[in-house]
Amino acid sequence: MNILVVGATGTIGKAVADALAENHTVIRAGYNDGDVRVDLGSKASIEAMYNSIGQVDAVVSTAGLAGFAPFSELDDAAYDLALQNKLMGQINLVRIGQAHISDGGSFTLTAGILSRNPMPGSVVISLANGALESFSKAAALELGRGLRVNTVSPVFVKETMEVMGMDSSSGLSAADTAKAYLAAVEGDLTGAVFDAPDYA
Repeated sequence: MNILVVGATGTIGKAVADALAENHTVIRAGYNDGDVRVDLGSKASIEAMYNSIGQVDAVVSTAGLAGFAPFSELDDAAYDLALQNKLMGQINLVRIGQAHISDGGSFTLTAGILSRNPMPGSVVISLANGALESFSKAAALELGRGLRVNTVSPVFVKETMEVMGMDSSSGLSAADTAKAYLAAVEGDLTGAVFDAPDYA
């Protein structure tokens, strides 16, 4: 398959792209580098990306910006970033991507465990993650041409935790996290949430 991986230069994205590249042709998209550039916060940028790469068989997104902050400190900009980038950016990958994906193709989006297990400071991230899971379940009922859409729900990645000086014993490596994305792309489920620890 020809597979577009958006966010392929990030910690999870690189692991996913590398794992998929063992058996598929991977087009790597990133904000600053990659085979093609894209700004998830810009619908025009997403359209330009798709127009530049032609038809694909699957799209995987490991991208999307949203920030940690105490609820009392969240301003409009914090909500706007999560909603316009992490949420609508990934939704637009599906909305626009329908015209650029093969019959029977799939979209795999990234939500996160904070949708169901929030923590202090995660309000806007939890909001976006929960909405993405609900979007994929509902959109899966209406996509035509045998198209599928799923979300992967990662936990904290060991590599990121280590960079942040955190105890990484409760985390999951990027390579193990990538296994959930492979299951979503290469399987036949739609409207499903793939919890990354279940596939490690």
